[in-house]
Amino acid sequence: MGVTGRIAQQFTESAAVKEAAREALAAPLATACELLSQTLLSGGRILACGNGGSAADAQHFAAELVGRFERERRELAAIALTTDSSILTAIGNDYGFHEVFARQVRALGNAGDLLLAISTSGNSANILAATAAAHAKKMRVIAMTGNGGGKIGATLTENDIHLCVPASRTARIQETHLLMIHCLCDGIDELLPGG
Repeated sequence: MGVTGRIAQQFTESAAVKEAAREALAAPLATACELLSQTLLSGGRILACGNGGSAADAQHFAAELVGRFERERRELAAIALTTDSSILTAIGNDYGFHEVFARQVRALGNAGDLLLAISTSGNSANILAATAAAHAKKMRVIAMTGNGGGKIGATLTENDIHLCVPASRTARIQETHLLMIHCLCDGIDELLPGG
């Protein structure tokens, strides 16, 4: 096939996954936009977490809210739990890597806040722990997963939103998660006053 053929195949696969996700996730994404907007309008904060590429997605999402997405608007309260190396390494060293997000959720989260939990596999132990911590704090959860949702999908309540990409390949899930993040940011901009 050669490198050129492989590249063309990547584009084809990515487009097919995004098309399938559009069919499956447009309505749940709209519901997630409404929940995120309601949370922010009521004075709540969005806490976001993930590992590896999903950590970058959490940071990207928080940056779009605190800064701006595509239009000028007021700053919105979002915190990526993936960015403080001192907190991450202290918790990882003293309590284990599975606690790096849960301890932050317990420290920073309040009832009325929301956790955006991102895991391509749906099985990340530290994301599972963060989700449990959010539930204990009476926070709602929006989980972005793939691969059938994994263990995280099974822990969500009727008050949570599960955005599961219909794919098993990590690269395709991550690409679609980025598009979904942009959909969420666009939806928030549209739903907030002055949108």
